[in-house]
Amino acid sequence: MVRNLLLVLIIGLCWLGLPSVVYADAPVYEQRTRHNPDGIGKIYMGREIAHVMGYEGAGWLERSGRDAEEQPQKVIAALSLKPSDVVADIGAGTGYFSFRIASALPQGKVYAVDVQPEMIEILNALKAEKQISNVEPILSSLTSPNLPENSVDVALMVDVYHELEYPREMMSAIAQSVKPSGRIVLVEYRGENPFVMIKPLHKMTQKQAKKELRSLGLTHLETINSLPQQHVMIFQKSAA
Repeated sequence: MVRNLLLVLIIGLCWLGLPSVVYADAPVYEQRTRHNPDGIGKIYMGREIAHVMGYEGAGWLERSGRDAEEQPQKVIAALSLKPSDVVADIGAGTGYFSFRIASALPQGKVYAVDVQPEMIEILNALKAEKQISNVEPILSSLTSPNLPENSVDVALMVDVYHELEYPREMMSAIAQSVKPSGRIVLVEYRGENPFVMIKPLHKMTQKQAKKELRSLGLTHLETINSLPQQHVMIFQKSAA
């Protein structure tokens, strides 16, 4: 009886044009028909998920001013990598970070993971052009990075997490790929700062990021704020 009443309520909300709620795993994904045009209308733990930047924007990822704006060497230094580490660059795009990280891993490797086949083609072309052997492009799905379990020392996501269409499923799969002592690192534009001139859905607050990852059993270790506009938020699997 209760289930039938719930179904009637959901159908009624849809008929009225009001937001409907889809119950799968807790927490809930909510799909809205009226939403921010910069988002996909899907709400996760109170946050609307942003549109993915398509492969057509690959040139913007390699823009000349990006080094000054994002200071990638500071990000890489914050990872405290060992020469033999395995790093997963999730949402690697053109490999802006992947190829820079690879030089710090003479005995290690980088999985350059992206959901767009066109980005994988670009990664393979640049890998051949740069003659870098320890970057391995990996085509992911929307819910999994398609990486071996317990194989990764550091999973890095630069300006990516807020665009994951299935953040709960994807982050669960990423956590499985990370070694028990490994880390998951989110680099996101500071949502707390209105003077960071990025569209709101493409920024994240520390509070929101911690809430979402804590729900998956991940522990916040520290946040590094040495970048001009972004947080570097470092998480680890909680001890069993």
